[in-house]
Amino acid sequence: MESNRRMPPWAAALIGLVSGAVAVGVSLLAAGLVKASAFPVVAVGNAAVDLTPAALKDFAIRTFGENDKMVLLTGIFLVLAAIAAAVGVLAVRDLRYGLAGLAAFGVVGVLAVLTRPGAAVVDVVPTVAGVAAAMFALHRLTARALAPPAGPREAGPPAGPHGTGPSGGEPAAGAGGEERYGAPVPPVMRAGNGPYPFDRRRLLIGTLGGVAVAGAAGVAGRMLSGRAEVAAARVGMALPRPAVPAAPLPAGADLKIRGLSPFVTPNHDFYRVDTALVLPQVDPRDWTLRIHGMVDRPVELTFADLMKRPLEEADITLCCVSNEVGGPYIGNARWLGTSLAGVLRDAGVRKGADMLLSTSADGWTCGTPVDVVLDGRDALLAFGMNGEALPVAHGFPVRQVVPGLYGYVSATKWVTEIKVTRFDRDEAYWTPKGWSARGPVKTQSRIDLPRDGARVAPGRTVIAGVAWAQHKGVDAVEVRIDRGQWRQARLAVAPTADTWRQWVVDDWDATPGSHTIEVRATDATGYTQTPDLAPVAPDGATGWHSVSVDVA
Repeated sequence: MESNRRMPPWAAALIGLVSGAVAVGVSLLAAGLVKASAFPVVAVGNAAVDLTPAALKDFAIRTFGENDKMVLLTGIFLVLAAIAAAVGVLAVRDLRYGLAGLAAFGVVGVLAVLTRPGAAVVDVVPTVAGVAAAMFALHRLTARALAPPAGPREAGPPAGPHGTGPSGGEPAAGAGGEERYGAPVPPVMRAGNGPYPFDRRRLLIGTLGGVAVAGAAGVAGRMLSGRAEVAAARVGMALPRPAVPAAPLPAGADLKIRGLSPFVTPNHDFYRVDTALVLPQVDPRDWTLRIHGMVDRPVELTFADLMKRPLEEADITLCCVSNEVGGPYIGNARWLGTSLAGVLRDAGVRKGADMLLSTSADGWTCGTPVDVVLDGRDALLAFGMNGEALPVAHGFPVRQVVPGLYGYVSATKWVTEIKVTRFDRDEAYWTPKGWSARGPVKTQSRIDLPRDGARVAPGRTVIAGVAWAQHKGVDAVEVRIDRGQWRQARLAVAPTADTWRQWVVDDWDATPGSHTIEVRATDATGYTQTPDLAPVAPDGATGWHSVSVDVA
């Protein structure tokens, strides 16, 4: 046992960190019993996302790409760790300070949980349970670290006539009224520097116990959140044959040039941009889709109901409005599902309705123009992607897919509700943040080969990429080098106007030196994309993509 001295700062911080870990583990366990979105860490993170200015969100997407959520969660846990360590330091000085710190943080968690869409009073249970567990852990660890010494009671002055003090009667009192003899003084009320010494061994044993509790609770919470059941349901799902299958890909749809984006984007490479810090875990057996609002017959479909409807396959390219010129947030897949227009016609869309306000399982909302969905294009409630059930990250069990619109106004993942309404009555998630209410995809093109900054050998060099103008179709792609004459690229076959189209220029005779390559596309309406650069907000970026290469 160490000498009688103040608890070292590392020990005080460790007490706080372990108490914080217990709070996280227990709250995750309770959230597994209540609902996953009630986990306070996620609720606080989602609230932070909602309150973040659009410009800062754009910066995060540009800087961190699809890792933006991991960066945010890492930042949240680092902040939590710093706060927990500070709480430990306060608790060693006076337990009441530490408990007050935990209570204050609990209030923040409760407010974050209650402000989430669809929140109920019961959703505060994980936060309250986590804070209560952290308070208990803080008290016990502090008490263990400042425990009374084992063995005979410390010798004192000679006993008085009654054997209780130096002259009999009541025990002598020390500073502040503490008893020097008799029952031990509660260590939590001392400042960590006496009268009992700091016990490193007892603290470390208590720490291991706290870590074990936090870990076991966290693992149990993840299991209860339904991850295992949802993963098993997805893997075990056999996709039915569509009544309207997509035609086999025509020869020449994929130029099969190494380094060029393939015509069909593999699921694991398909971009992901959404606001979900933790992926919603929706069991298809529990999933329902409610369609209501300006309809003649409100509808509620189960997953089994959806599978019984006529099914369709379609090749559709999706693009995010946050995609910079030449950016990666675009992909093409073969989707399987049922017609969204057919479901709406069964419900009976009333005259005057012009918006579908769809809601995700995590509360995110999206506004889709009704006329676009009903104009005959392959707008789907999809549950299959490239021959397998939707990956959880892409909306399992069901998502919307509407060609020709940016994802923020069309591609709701984990969709559970569609309200038929009007744009002048309702707003979706991104509209109040300055984004356009309607988001038709702009005609764009991208150079995949050679990469920007590449060093290439002199001689014949391949220039290749993709172009897109969903639901209009790409008619031509042109390339120029060093602001010279535009030359026509050779186009791959496009099975429909709803997919991107590969292109290639394979006869460039690269000469030594630095060169700039630019590309532009013309769609089937005759529109050639503008060279004027515009940012992604409020309705998608514009400009010609260019790359610089060194030939040597």
